Amino acid sequence: MSINKAVSIGLAGNELSKTITGSNEVSAGRTAVATGSGAMLGGVAGGGIAIGATAFGVAASPIVVPLAVGGAICAGVASLFD
Repeated sequence: MSINKAVSIGLAGNELSKTITGSNEVSAGRTAVATGSGAMLGGVAGGGIAIGATAFGVAASPIVVPLAVGGAICAGVASLFD
């Protein structure tokens, strides 16, 4: 995992949360949506969502899990300061 990928994923998750909630105001609800969006985007970017049901899911987890967690954290923090 590279930090710049996690930050990019997190910022994309934050922007996605603005679209989903229809608001750019800081709130606990938008932070929750941003965190979930960042985690989902991290999973997709790491390839874990597409291959998670196969045997390759175990091999990909060292890449997918840190991207999902990093993206979720960055999205959550970004939503608090927007």
